[in-house]
Amino acid sequence: QVQLVESGGGLVQPGGSLRLSCVVSASMHSLNTMDWYRQAPGKERELVARMISGGGTNYADSVKGRFTISDDNAKNVVYLQMTGLKPEDTAVYYCHVTQLLGGREIAYWGRGTQVTVVS
Repeated sequence: QVQLVESGGGLVQPGGSLRLSCVVSASMHSLNTMDWYRQAPGKERELVARMISGGGTNYADSVKGRFTISDDNAKNVVYLQMTGLKPEDTAVYYCHVTQLLGGREIAYWGRGTQVTVVS
């Protein structure tokens, strides 16, 4: 069982920055993907950024050039650096990781951290 604990959310003005952190209870080397999702009120949860084992990254079009996903293997932490924040970035942000075990993909979710962008 992998546990994920997010932190770093808060209230920020448009144009501001935040860095979200996700502490992972397992070795980063055991993970297949490390992701950040978000869910705004009344909307479906959406993938914001993904880091694939080996280093590849993917971003939602809405955040490309503004958000950066990274990790620190020594600290077992996944980060989401968010810059140029917009009101439409307001959402609960969730850390999500997957492992491949016995040919099956196992997924784990954190509880989320609230990001609110408002003037």
